[in-house]
Amino acid sequence: MSIASVFDIALVALILAIGASTILVRTAFAAVVMFAVYGLLLSIAWVRLHAVDVALTEAAIGGGMTGLLLLGAVARSRSDDVDRVRVGYPVRLAAGGLCALVVAGLAIVVLHPPAAVPTLAPVVMENLPPSGLGNPVAGVLFVFRALDTLLEKVVVLLALLGVWSLAPDRAWGGTPGLQVYAKPDPPLIFLAQLLPPVGIVFGIYMCWVGAKDPGGAFQGGTVLAAMWLLVIVAGLQKAPAISRLWLRGLLIAGPMLFLAIGLAGWVFADAFLAYPEGYAKPLIVAVEATLTLSIAVALAMLAAGPPERAQQQ
Repeated sequence: MSIASVFDIALVALILAIGASTILVRTAFAAVVMFAVYGLLLSIAWVRLHAVDVALTEAAIGGGMTGLLLLGAVARSRSDDVDRVRVGYPVRLAAGGLCALVVAGLAIVVLHPPAAVPTLAPVVMENLPPSGLGNPVAGVLFVFRALDTLLEKVVVLLALLGVWSLAPDRAWGGTPGLQVYAKPDPPLIFLAQLLPPVGIVFGIYMCWVGAKDPGGAFQGGTVLAAMWLLVIVAGLQKAPAISRLWLRGLLIAGPMLFLAIGLAGWVFADAFLAYPEGYAKPLIVAVEATLTLSIAVALAMLAAGPPERAQQQ
């Protein structure tokens, strides 16, 4: 047995153990931490399956940002009430049975694949050169399924509006209460001064390289959001009031540019979200760069939560 096989077996065993621990732990905080670790381990598994784009998304969104949002939910809840909640055995059995059915279905699909696996990959690669992109994932997202990509960004904005709608009337337009996550201390302040310059460069690189290699706007935007949140949590900068014009402008800049280019496609390329010949790659790179900023601001504000303090005049 090769070292790679031993590593894969150990990784699968660890993923199963962490998944079980996420369900069995008795406190909400411990469950969220286990969930974040579970997401990071899944990203390693995707790397082993040579799906680097999926691995980056899982690490950034699944393990990172989702874990941060759940930690914020736990912090904002009264821990005593959360930890006292006990689920009855009928509900546990129903949930366990549903999970078993899902596992059985996935096992059938994985262990008994069809003789000829249906795929559109050859068609994508054949039609990718006119776009100027080298990454087939980016080609699918911005050429063949551009409408889905646009709507995904709109969904993020709608989610943020839903979070903001939870604010009391007196705090509307004010500042999110991000201080609930952690109390500033010297190590946190040191990390907030050390990591952001490196993280910003890495986030920009993730956006830029997405045109030809694994990466893209969501991955780069998540890294930038994490760096901004780190600075805010450390107390080096205050979370901005949601009524700030620059904040709202950045939130809609990416989707608006994407929509404008899509509408221009009707005039110059005879189809919505089509690109004029020879201009596809510059337009896609411009959209990705702008979307990176919009996604970074949106994810950071989602993690910050609804406004809790009125804006100071």
